[in-house]
Amino acid sequence: MTTQLLGRKAHREGPILSLATDVYLPKARLHEACGAARRVFALWLAAHLDGPVFWISPKWLPEQLHPEGVLPFIEPDRIILVRAETPEDVLACTEESLRSGHVPLVVADIPAPTGLTAVRRLHLAAESGAAATRVAPLGLILTPGAGGAMGVEARWQLEPAFDATTPSWTLTRLRARTAPVKRWKVTDLPAAKWMPLPDPA
Repeated sequence: MTTQLLGRKAHREGPILSLATDVYLPKARLHEACGAARRVFALWLAAHLDGPVFWISPKWLPEQLHPEGVLPFIEPDRIILVRAETPEDVLACTEESLRSGHVPLVVADIPAPTGLTAVRRLHLAAESGAAATRVAPLGLILTPGAGGAMGVEARWQLEPAFDATTPSWTLTRLRARTAPVKRWKVTDLPAAKWMPLPDPA
């Protein structure tokens, strides 16, 4: 199934988190990361930001962060884990964290893509947080498989890639408001070395 771009025009001019020349995430917006290594993607973003990270997940979700897995990216004490009772609580906590404007990265680890209304609320919360403080928060929802949340600023997929010499991943920009679909081989995270790959069919 092909996902259409929402539009080529940028939502608004503002600060960005740049990982490489053609790999950037506008701040004060909500993004989506999917794929088997989506949590690695979130930690990679955290390594490029200063300050605390709110990691919000459902209480019943069996997969949880382990300090030794976090250490290659950031100090574990930067992460504030929030365990929500219901799916609604996950979204409500994410919204309030973004609206506060005091958390550079808010990660919501959810078991399925959320709807357009919730995504719009999270965009507005991130924009409100950026307007209220000097911190432009970056919102990130983690979804399984190929993702599919409607209305996100961009959807990124990170998958492990076999390499006999170094840990490697395939990063795919599945959709974005202002950029085409593109793939890269990435090694040596979090500093990262990049190699463009052929675009997915």
